[in-house]
Amino acid sequence: MPHASDLDYIRAAIALAKDGMERGEGGPFGCVIVKNGVIVGRGNNRVTSSNDPTAHAEVVAIREACKQLGSFQLDGCVLYTSCEPCPMCLGAIYWARPDRIVFAATREDAADAGFDDQLIYDELPLPYQERRIPTGHELREEARTVFHAWKSKTDKIRY
Repeated sequence: MPHASDLDYIRAAIALAKDGMERGEGGPFGCVIVKNGVIVGRGNNRVTSSNDPTAHAEVVAIREACKQLGSFQLDGCVLYTSCEPCPMCLGAIYWARPDRIVFAATREDAADAGFDDQLIYDELPLPYQERRIPTGHELREEARTVFHAWKSKTDKIRY
């Protein structure tokens, strides 16, 4: 059973998807982020209009919400998106840590419209040596020195 306001907010996300698509900003995806009954972040897909492959609706909304809230975390927030988040967006959502996610269309609906993320889902469990994009692994020990420095840093902001 959805929360009373879930349907209003998911409709707002769907409206953003439609409006952004009609303006030619990108694919038909929209997202709103709500805290205490107030929309603190809005986003629609802007990949093609900004030449930014990361400008998915959820990422745009997360950036706006975090700026509005003055925080890199979305605790106390609910993220509403017009479509089930792709793997990139799902990763960004988990990093942002909202309390809940509500989506409308499914990833199968997106695939039917030409937005198929199955390749990424298939690639994720593979060892990096077996993925389609050739991936090298070099200078691990040099890079680990930075992590060692981070671990002993006393003035870091934990996340």
